[in-house]
Amino acid sequence: MRKLLPAALACVLVASACGTSAGDGTTTLNVFAAASLTEAFGALEKQFEAQHEGVDVRLNLAGSSQLASQINEGAPADVFASANEKNMDKVMDAGGVEGRPQTFATNQLTIAVAPGNPKGVEGFADLAREDLTVVVCAAQVPCGAATEEVERATGVTLAPASEEQDVKAVLNKVRLGEADAGLVYVTDVTSAGDKVDSVDFPESERAINEYPIAALSSAGEPELARQFRDLVLGEVGRKELTRVGFGAP
Repeated sequence: MRKLLPAALACVLVASACGTSAGDGTTTLNVFAAASLTEAFGALEKQFEAQHEGVDVRLNLAGSSQLASQINEGAPADVFASANEKNMDKVMDAGGVEGRPQTFATNQLTIAVAPGNPKGVEGFADLAREDLTVVVCAAQVPCGAATEEVERATGVTLAPASEEQDVKAVLNKVRLGEADAGLVYVTDVTSAGDKVDSVDFPESERAINEYPIAALSSAGEPELARQFRDLVLGEVGRKELTRVGFGAP
């Protein structure tokens, strides 16, 4: 199981390395998925490969805005799973989507803090405290857009120390002690286990993200792309998504 580097556009420049069929007879399925789907899609990748002999699922996991740009610029992709509809729309408007995208999961923000919550963060308004080092996602990334929506709803303006390109980068800064708090998804805290704690806040319900998935019109393996999409939408996909904390669509 090989993973694509985030700079998937390099594949466009080295076509021989990115074909759908390798010299050993392996067929490659390129799945572009939001970083917050890392754990769930990692498990589904293994299941899909076990059911399809000779198929290598390559996951490109990054911020949805980055993935949408890569697809629209010609990166080889068979399936796109976005953390919000806005970035899926960018690909659909460019004619890159087969049929209509389908929502397969929901997610919402929580505050990631160090184990034991040593800084005593109690809610969203606390993230404006001057004694806290806070990190968030960049505005063009779905978790960043959700953060801005909560800011508008609450009237609380944050002054983050950094704005990261995907939600896993935010989580890692908290996990490594480089930040006191970070706005991530519920699923990210679930996957982190005891490495971080979370502080839920009711205002997160103002910015629930819906996750759409679609097979792409330029897919090198269109039938396999549809089958992977259907796996995500079906009972097996729902089980894995629920396991890591995603809500039903």
